[in-house]
Amino acid sequence: MRNKKPVIAITIGDSAGIGLEIIKKALAHQDNSKALFLVIGEKVKCKPGVVSAASGKAAIGCIKTAVDLIKRGKADALVTAPINKEAAGLAGFKFPGHTEYLAYLTGTKKFAMMLAVDKLRVVLATRHIALKDVAKRLNSRQIYDAIILTSATLKKYFKIKNPKIAVCALNPHAGENGLFSDEEKRIIMPAIRNAARTIKNITGPMAADALFYRAYRGEFDAEIAMYHDQGLIPLKMAGRDSAVNITLGLPFIRTSPAHGTAFDIAGKGIADPSSMIEAIKLAMKMTHG
Repeated sequence: MRNKKPVIAITIGDSAGIGLEIIKKALAHQDNSKALFLVIGEKVKCKPGVVSAASGKAAIGCIKTAVDLIKRGKADALVTAPINKEAAGLAGFKFPGHTEYLAYLTGTKKFAMMLAVDKLRVVLATRHIALKDVAKRLNSRQIYDAIILTSATLKKYFKIKNPKIAVCALNPHAGENGLFSDEEKRIIMPAIRNAARTIKNITGPMAADALFYRAYRGEFDAEIAMYHDQGLIPLKMAGRDSAVNITLGLPFIRTSPAHGTAFDIAGKGIADPSSMIEAIKLAMKMTHG
């Protein structure tokens, strides 16, 4: 019979990285009276800091195991330690990262990546794609979906009744009325107008430098960035060591630390667990509602 306390599944990520180390350290800071923790790993021969297909395969297998447990009602939420994309690729992994793989495993069609720290909650309209491809691949549907998912998440899990959402422009100075290209008028504004039919308090498109200055001062509840570094540079400046990644749109809660496998310090016992601590705490908070 299931314990009434929520069960948080935690995958160890790539065995050659810092995943298991930061999990051990992070669990020492958690309140066991509020949740149970199920650490999912696979014993594999590998050397700390060395890329291998074996550790990549094991990491991907642990994610699938965790999702299966949640589907079967054996766990309530998922926290993932970092995987190494090169190692995963050597094992035949065809996805850009955790986010896309979790969407695939759950049949989720609309999903987004939110990263949160301090006063910032940044959602990415596009994720791991080359900068030169952003303008070509950006579309109104992506931005609209990101706004809708963000609003729903803030209402359900963060208890913000009428979230204030700011949307970044793509180009410097928000395009200067077409002087620096027209993505703002052609792609971003239609998405905002469409979302505004059902959601209040949407601002944008706004030049990213001005937007994040105002966001850090607490003017918005979340920010929609058009590409990876546009959103993650200000976020990690605000609090790299305690930032948390949240996948929006999944049928369960998923969080993770907002850093990689740190192969350069793996096995040395010096990894900072702050981001993992916050990822577990946030998963617990979101699960409790």
